[in-house]
Amino acid sequence: MDLGIAGRSAIVCASSRGLGFACADALAREGVGVTINGRDAASLDEAARLLAERHEVAVHAVVGDIADESTRDALLVACPEPDIRVTNNGGPAPGRFADWDRDAWIAALDANMLAPLAMIRAVLDGMVERRFGRIVNITSAMVKTPLSPMGLSTGARTGLTSVAKALSKDVAKANVTINNLLPERIDTGRQRQMAELHASMAGITVEEAYARMASTIAAGRLGRPEELGDACAYLCSAQAGFISGQNLQLDGGSFGGVF
Repeated sequence: MDLGIAGRSAIVCASSRGLGFACADALAREGVGVTINGRDAASLDEAARLLAERHEVAVHAVVGDIADESTRDALLVACPEPDIRVTNNGGPAPGRFADWDRDAWIAALDANMLAPLAMIRAVLDGMVERRFGRIVNITSAMVKTPLSPMGLSTGARTGLTSVAKALSKDVAKANVTINNLLPERIDTGRQRQMAELHASMAGITVEEAYARMASTIAAGRLGRPEELGDACAYLCSAQAGFISGQNLQLDGGSFGGVF
């Protein structure tokens, strides 16, 4: 299906690897010019090379942490009028509530709530004026199913989700949508880290840890990054203009609730 977004432009944050790269790849496949971002210059350069090699679109790369204002400014210099903005950032490490001081909470909020909101604020008025905009926030299944070891991530991302929902109502008439992707157990480097952590704590192999992780998913397997990327591309499509303020879970059918 032609998603009707060829020739448009997108900023995809934290996209040198993992879920962010999968989103950039899916959008570029649809003919969208992409501006990608990451903190490691070598990984970012390789990601840009791959995208340019696979797809006949313009690819720009901006090195830096999106929690830094200078990086956000540089992204807008590279792509001043994005039609699509995908916010994404690595989440805080799991831990214990008793160990998280004020600095830990502020860092989590800066990276996973305040930085995405600053980026949305920077592009929203332009999207409204141009009568087209697609904003997709990559958050976490923990927004709906919080677990205490993921408290830093859950707190920040739930705040982002709530503000995004409120904003979505304000801009829907201008054909600007704001939606959230809530992944769980997608097979990325992040899941590798979680498997290694679980393996060391449980005294098992990493392969056994992966098997245990897969057993918690109704589909019996981990998700593939490209599955999330394709979902992102659809939410950015011309056909998805009537979908806004939604939380789309990518969890292999594991969520136990109705809403």
